[in-house]
Amino acid sequence: MKIVLAPDKFKNSLTGMAFCQAVEAGIHAVNPDIDILKLPLADGGDGTIEVVNFYLNGRVVEVDVSNPFFEPIKANFLYAEASKTAFIEMAEASGLKLLKRKDFDCKNATTLGTGDMILDALNKGARTIILGIGGSATNDCGIGMATALGYRFLDEKGKEVVPTGFNLLNIRSIDATNVHPNISEVNFKIACDVTNPLYGEDGAAYVYATQKGAKARDIILLDDGLKSFAKILQSVFGVDAQSIQGAGAAGGMGIASKVFLNGTLERGIELIKDLAQFDKQLHGADWIITGEGKLDTQTMSGKTIQGVLSSAKAKQIKVAAFCGSIDLENDNAKDFGIEYTDAVIKYSKSLNDAMKNSYGYVEKMATTFARQL
Repeated sequence: MKIVLAPDKFKNSLTGMAFCQAVEAGIHAVNPDIDILKLPLADGGDGTIEVVNFYLNGRVVEVDVSNPFFEPIKANFLYAEASKTAFIEMAEASGLKLLKRKDFDCKNATTLGTGDMILDALNKGARTIILGIGGSATNDCGIGMATALGYRFLDEKGKEVVPTGFNLLNIRSIDATNVHPNISEVNFKIACDVTNPLYGEDGAAYVYATQKGAKARDIILLDDGLKSFAKILQSVFGVDAQSIQGAGAAGGMGIASKVFLNGTLERGIELIKDLAQFDKQLHGADWIITGEGKLDTQTMSGKTIQGVLSSAKAKQIKVAAFCGSIDLENDNAKDFGIEYTDAVIKYSKSLNDAMKNSYGYVEKMATTFARQL
């Protein structure tokens, strides 16, 4: 029998790799002859970098970059020389996690530091760059990132603007004469799990800017800037930005990734599955055991378990889900295609106990499961 282990992390409790180790130990305690294949997954959120490196086997690169307010900091990304692949998380240079809440101010923030990381990867010879765009502190439509790569954004007097969301309204033209020559030779894959348009009531500013420190008047200014800049993109690149699903992701980095990097926007879980050669590795599997912190209706909105279920259904492989907690009726789980469920919270004395001792409980759940095979 072959069982594939394909979990996401349990946030603040258990990593995907630790989950795999616990489940393997629990199953092998009952039947050491079961073939276990560990394929931890992620959907592009926190912890993705560790999962990516499980497959890339790269090294951590430290580079000097600009933070969201043009201040010098050091940021890390992954680079695998053998495959010439870089994995860059935008949040490392341009994320809210770098700031105190009182300092959130997306209208004056820039993605320049994200461009600094991309530039370093290009100069190292990267041929594939995977860019995660979650957790941004910005709403500059990626002009900071593009500036680092040689694009120049000019006002009506031909003067270069400071690349922030506040200045989108002032841009009248784009100078691409000094863009880094290697951009066109690199395959950019963008992990993007939102579908928001660039501007309007469902766009980058109105939906996300408040949580990045924008006041009501700032949101109007930012939305007007995105709308104005979309016209510039249309004239320069021939692209109708508003028609592109996900254009408004990360303050407009969705559309920026397409026009400035010629990148493709893909769901984070699908990018990680491709990296893991997930569907190919499922050959001959009898079960897939997946898991995440909480199994609920949101699970089917582009998260890891949804990605596992889509692959399992195509190959008619049964799925078990071991989670921290489950907020679904059992029949609902089966409707999704999950044959077997179990949760840490059923075994633990309290939430605190569940969080602190999840490894042991997951191992116990795996033993219970193995006895029923």
